[in-house]
Amino acid sequence: LPYELYEKHRIRRYGFHGTSHMYCAQESARILGKPLEELKIITCHLGNGASVAAIDGGKSIDTSMGFTPLEGLVMGTRCGDLDPAIVPFLIEKENLDHDGIIEILNKESGTYGLAGIDSYDMRDILEESEKGNRRAELTVNLYCQRILKYIGAYMAELGGADCIVFTGGVGENNPIIRELALKNLEFMGIELDYDMNESLEQELVSTGKVAVLVLTTNEELVIAREAKKLVVGALS
Repeated sequence: LPYELYEKHRIRRYGFHGTSHMYCAQESARILGKPLEELKIITCHLGNGASVAAIDGGKSIDTSMGFTPLEGLVMGTRCGDLDPAIVPFLIEKENLDHDGIIEILNKESGTYGLAGIDSYDMRDILEESEKGNRRAELTVNLYCQRILKYIGAYMAELGGADCIVFTGGVGENNPIIRELALKNLEFMGIELDYDMNESLEQELVSTGKVAVLVLTTNEELVIAREAKKLVVGALS
């Protein structure tokens, strides 16, 4: 967009899920026994809303969500990345107003809009996929392909990674999603251990050069820590 519009309206990549990405990066450093400042980490927060972050030395240098939470991965009801020309096309063809197009992109798209069942829950979609539902199978594959695409892009942007983290309701609890999202990335040093990946008790689920971790995020703890810093700073 023209730079003047950025200056006028503050259009920029804000990103979301920051507290989750921060917690997972800090936990990764603790588990790996290395200073966070020395690590390159890719964190995948996969829930109803989903985002991926590239973290270099404890600082997020890129994230899949942008000006709003609509950009990036395929999500529960959000479309994620989309050719912007589709928006005016739909407005014209479907005779939509502003509220109508926002409703479709935010609440009727994503896994909910793709799978053809009355659910955006990945557990339901995986179940339907295993039954042979072709749209559910397509949804799972597209969901994971978008994650893989961002992991590959962030590996390039970081110049490699020490660790990839999966968190959020889908990231923590769906070994199939993790397996498909890392498919064919062995050439990058990412080697999933399938037995460990199937276990809900494991944090480390890989054997390759790049550690793959499954973590339960704790955004409330990060908020409490940051609030404490502000209070202590104000009192000191």
